[in-house]
Amino acid sequence: MTISATIPQYPADSDAAEYGDFVDSDEDYDVTEYSECPYEYKFYPIRIGEVLNQRYQVEHKLGHGGFSTVWMAHDLNNRQDVALKIFAAGNNSSGEHEYNILEEIELAVKDTSHLVTSIATFFLRGKDSDHRVLVFPLQGPSLDSLVGREIPITARMSAARQLLEALASLHEGGIVHRDINNKNVMWGLAPLENLDRAAKYKLLGRPLKLSVPGNSWRQGEVVKPIEIPDSLRTEMFYLGDFGLAMKPGTPISQPGRPPIHYCSPERLHSHDPSFACDMWSYMCIFTELYVGFTPFHTWADGGVMTTIVNLLGPLPAQWKGHYCTPGKTRDWWYARGSTPITRESNLEALILRGRPDASPTERKHALSVLARGFSIDPEERPSARELLQDASFKAIVDMHCG
Repeated sequence: MTISATIPQYPADSDAAEYGDFVDSDEDYDVTEYSECPYEYKFYPIRIGEVLNQRYQVEHKLGHGGFSTVWMAHDLNNRQDVALKIFAAGNNSSGEHEYNILEEIELAVKDTSHLVTSIATFFLRGKDSDHRVLVFPLQGPSLDSLVGREIPITARMSAARQLLEALASLHEGGIVHRDINNKNVMWGLAPLENLDRAAKYKLLGRPLKLSVPGNSWRQGEVVKPIEIPDSLRTEMFYLGDFGLAMKPGTPISQPGRPPIHYCSPERLHSHDPSFACDMWSYMCIFTELYVGFTPFHTWADGGVMTTIVNLLGPLPAQWKGHYCTPGKTRDWWYARGSTPITRESNLEALILRGRPDASPTERKHALSVLARGFSIDPEERPSARELLQDASFKAIVDMHCG
């Protein structure tokens, strides 16, 4: 680990055109719509083309979150492309937590082949405090970025199996992810490091950018995130973003949970994070991959919890009074009767709606997987390893992936 105290190496002004294009006022919406807010800028200001820590040359923007920006860079020492996750000032606890849990994963998890773990870290001197930077292998687009796209069922079921393998390895290392959703599952990316920058931009598009406005303490650019073409995706899938991950039973240092569409009903009733919570979130992704849509939505009266109860039956009576999500609790969530036949028929209808082409045998296997994975009682859900070994899960994957 190093602290970078050197002056960043900026590209010469005469070379600025090599590193993207500034947009005019008529086009700045194309940049700001998909980027972090450029006003009252809380992130470490970055310029495309500058070299960080005397080795990582920034070439493009990958994305941003509430606590960090992520950049595509070329490691000048190892001649490989990487992703740099730069944490915002004032969020050192987030950066330190993620760094520490990634260290724990490296020690505790035997198989990290489907996990996006860091390969280096360093600090950048900020205006008032240091910014931690985590260096990751460069990966492809998230599943979220491909929602609504036609993806072959073979690729979707391969993703389901590889994600479950990643989760089994993580859980067997004693780590709960806590934020399983389609934004944190990534495709592999074909290698780009043998290409020069011009060739990369021909494939990926030139960075579109505008200067960070105001009196920023250093020059920086707001950049439209990269759009990775389908031709660069590989058949590998990876689980990443361990910013909320933790060991069960330890104090929760980072508050948070998955997006509500992926959040287990017990977490929405103040239960502590668990492996079973991760498995519920995984089942939401599996269903999305298998039938083509999310099983739970927010537009019903009562939101996601109403759709969960309508599909799967009532919640345990002892959960009443512990709902911890904004919105009014519905008494009937905990009181209305539902027979197993109704629950199974609801799941059968969901499968038939999304996969009318599936054979009766395949639908039977899918029903078995969904019925087990979407158990309201977390104790009844299979573990990741148990589901990997489940006959119906294996049958579905084998039908499509061989």
